[in-house]
Amino acid sequence: MSHSDSFNLIQFSKKRRKARVISKVSLLAAQRGDVQRVMDVLSPKEYHARTLLIHYRWYVDKVLAVYVERGKELLYEKAGVTMEEEHDTSQLSSEVMCDICMEEIPANEVTVMDCNHCFCNECWTEHFIVKINEGQSRRIKCMAHKCNAVCDEAIIRSLVSARDPNLAEKFDRFLLESYIEDNRKVKWCPSVPHCGNAIRIEEDELIEVQCACGKQFCFRCLCEAHSPCSCQMWEQWLKKCVDESQTVNYISVNTKPCPKCNKLVNKDGGCNLVTCICGQPFCWLCGAPTGADHTWDSIAGHECGRFKEDEETDLEQTKDLFRYPHYFNRYQAHKDSLKLEATLKETVERKIKYLEENLSSSKDYSRAINAINRLFSSRRIIAYSYPFAYHMFGDPFKKEMTSEQKTIKQNLFEDQQQQLEASLEKLSMFTQEPFDHYSEEKLHDLKLKMLNLSSLVDKLCLKLFECIEYDLLGKLQFSVHRIVSHNSDGVEKASEINSLSGF
Repeated sequence: MSHSDSFNLIQFSKKRRKARVISKVSLLAAQRGDVQRVMDVLSPKEYHARTLLIHYRWYVDKVLAVYVERGKELLYEKAGVTMEEEHDTSQLSSEVMCDICMEEIPANEVTVMDCNHCFCNECWTEHFIVKINEGQSRRIKCMAHKCNAVCDEAIIRSLVSARDPNLAEKFDRFLLESYIEDNRKVKWCPSVPHCGNAIRIEEDELIEVQCACGKQFCFRCLCEAHSPCSCQMWEQWLKKCVDESQTVNYISVNTKPCPKCNKLVNKDGGCNLVTCICGQPFCWLCGAPTGADHTWDSIAGHECGRFKEDEETDLEQTKDLFRYPHYFNRYQAHKDSLKLEATLKETVERKIKYLEENLSSSKDYSRAINAINRLFSSRRIIAYSYPFAYHMFGDPFKKEMTSEQKTIKQNLFEDQQQQLEASLEKLSMFTQEPFDHYSEEKLHDLKLKMLNLSSLVDKLCLKLFECIEYDLLGKLQFSVHRIVSHNSDGVEKASEINSLSGF
């Protein structure tokens, strides 16, 4: 992926990125694959290669880059790996003083690590058990004062298993899971209940992926896929939804803004004529200003019944009470449509199966399935465009543009948004037609319309993302927001990793 200069505040990936699913079966193979890559170049022992990778968070290219730029000695030193030396145990006397327990120990009951520090097996074992229980299995260092060397996995496993086989298994499990826990390119799938899979990406972590279990999520923040929102915007939106849901519901049901001063007024009686503290009487039903003369069933000189648009309020303390429901209601409406349309795919597939079995021609119905998939991915984009707009044209970016600039940019964005929305609804209507009962000629015409409209929807999605990239986020001066680029195929589907090769 190309890197833009530091002044570019929004970055998009221009090439298609890949993701792999790592299951419980393929986890060991994936780890061994990266270990083998390091061993092929540096020729260390296997556990030394693993120690190097754990230190550099399983970033193979980083390990090799440090090796090329700084040499093997510095690479090993930083990771706590001792340059391999042969230990001459024949020089040990029959008994050796252990500097930990200060006892004379038979030579066959002591262990020498690669760093040449020698202690009794009992002290080593106690040290290893403590570190494993503390969750430090991945890099258990030598007990000697100021020694940074990482201990041999095989020795740890051998000594601990003699005392506690279950703890030795825990040690092995921690080493294996280090490939996920310490790896910036691998994360657990956030599905609930957990599917047991992890996802490994090949390049930039700014990608939205779909696990083999069907869960779609943002790899960077592990929230649901939320483009065109940035991770920061989505985090703020979720917090806003939690903070405001009950408050907004109560306010919308129990209060009305005064038509004169715009302060919120609560109705505490049965009469539909209410009076604000500023002295202005108004109708509770329609919100219009009135006189004070009234009876129990009418207000003098006033009639209402027609629907009227609420006038926009400019007061700082009340405007967000109107902005948030506007964007939330439209976001939720599209989310609800997405859930309903999820069942549509099964219906369409049944219709296609019927057509394949009963029509002699027009056998290619893949375009109908593609149209359904395009409908899903585009519906998701239009839904999340409302939280994006809420933040983009709200207080967070108030200092980034003047009122006039904000109006121009908002109109530009909303024009793109509405074009996409209108085309999306047309595509949704086409996919719901009873085409399994159409003649072949009418069916052919419908397929052509769906193809053209599906292509148009994709172009409008791309156009919306380009509007965000170049006209909105790309012009910011003080904020950095990275978002996932538009993918015509929808969220990246992670492919299964080879359980033998690890690739």
